[in-house]
Amino acid sequence: MRPVTFDTVRAIGLTLPGVEEGTTYGSPALKVGSKMFACMAVHRSVEPNTLVVRLDLEQRDELLAADSETYYVTDHYVDYPSVLVRLTRVHHDALPDLLRMAYRFVTRKAPHKPEGGQRRRAKQRRDKWRATGYSCGAGSSAGALSVRVAFHGASP
Repeated sequence: MRPVTFDTVRAIGLTLPGVEEGTTYGSPALKVGSKMFACMAVHRSVEPNTLVVRLDLEQRDELLAADSETYYVTDHYVDYPSVLVRLTRVHHDALPDLLRMAYRFVTRKAPHKPEGGQRRRAKQRRDKWRATGYSCGAGSSAGALSVRVAFHGASP
């Protein structure tokens, strides 16, 4: 099987309605409208060949729990609704569902500004992550399949 690169991500992403290729911080990115939903990570805290995919924090937590060898976050990204994806580890079959999740995340109606309770939960989540972290140790190769099963049949 060919290794996954941003060219692979681009080819899959451009099949979604209204998606255009662009750049974010000088890095190749996929956008719908002006909203980025996937790009190559450029922050110094990430590993080489890492993709940033925007999605809600609950979906991120599910991916991290399912396959921490493929999906991860760093301190820089812990407060952002995104997950880091090791392109050297992600299964090609997981990419379409992962990109559709990100696409839906940025194209849905914007929620209202977080209220006190939501900010408090974000701080609790951040504190919990920093206290326990998600190890980069042994993970399950079933993570790629969990994305396909959990979101199978959903259209953008």
